[in-house]
Amino acid sequence: MPRLLIVDGEASHARVTALGLRIEGFDVEVASSAEGALRALADHDFDAAVVDLMLAGTNGIQLARLVRDSHPRTRIVLTSAYHLSERQLVRVDCGAVGFVPKPFDLSELARFLRGKLACSEGCTDGGALTVAPLAPVAAA
Repeated sequence: MPRLLIVDGEASHARVTALGLRIEGFDVEVASSAEGALRALADHDFDAAVVDLMLAGTNGIQLARLVRDSHPRTRIVLTSAYHLSERQLVRVDCGAVGFVPKPFDLSELARFLRGKLACSEGCTDGGALTVAPLAPVAAA
């Protein structure tokens, strides 16, 4: 079972994401800050970390760089309501393998993560940077 770390300063969003990904078959832990994420990473190995860009204090890009340097086997997927292009993500050089814009469909996030994790060994494009397509937002 793939082990994920969800890092999101919005507690309710982190809980819903974690619940949905558990239903999708992932083992999930949640951190609400970069500091909490680094503590979790010191205690456990994670296959991937889903990191929100807009964390208070140390932001998501800074955290991604720290994770890249200290836990290179952990794949980093960034997420935010602010859309970033592949070109922007390449320029920030933070080690992320993907970006998923919010709001996202949990089953689509799970599929995106499975694709990244399936290629962790023996696949040449699992570490390639990709941006998930924007999910349609339901009309209110």
